[in-house]
Amino acid sequence: MERHKESEESLDLELESRTELPLSEREEKVSKSLEKAQEMREEGSYDEGKDTLLSALELEVKKDKIYYRLGNIFFDSGDLDRAEYAYKRAIEENEEHANAQHNLAVVYKQQGRISKSVKQRKKANKIELENPKDPDLTEEEKSYAKKFAVKLVLLILGGLAGLGLVIYLVSTFIF
Repeated sequence: MERHKESEESLDLELESRTELPLSEREEKVSKSLEKAQEMREEGSYDEGKDTLLSALELEVKKDKIYYRLGNIFFDSGDLDRAEYAYKRAIEENEEHANAQHNLAVVYKQQGRISKSVKQRKKANKIELENPKDPDLTEEEKSYAKKFAVKLVLLILGGLAGLGLVIYLVSTFIF
């Protein structure tokens, strides 16, 4: 009995110390946990991925992303009820989480709840239209886009200057 109390106290201290970490450290730990859980999911190690994410929840940051990934793991492992619960929790944390909305619609469809699936899919589509994602570009792609934009602006300005010159020349020769 004494040993159980000691382990319980150490667990309480560990949980306290996790939430006392600075926000940036907690976010970094959660990001690493999300990556690790994704790798485990791809390997089919669903229990390990689930445990990793459940531990990350204790850090109290990015909970919508954690629940979303938990839903993915539960879905892949065939546990649709838990996947539904996880996606709903992700949506509770962030109503604008379009992927969780979409995946919840897929779960409903798999469960045979077609009308709920259709409503959920409409909600997901509406969120995607209202909040388009910023594309994740590499530095090379960003550099290319900037160079392309500069060239395009110069081309348009050159075209306008050329058009202005043509209009000026035509007007001076005709009038």
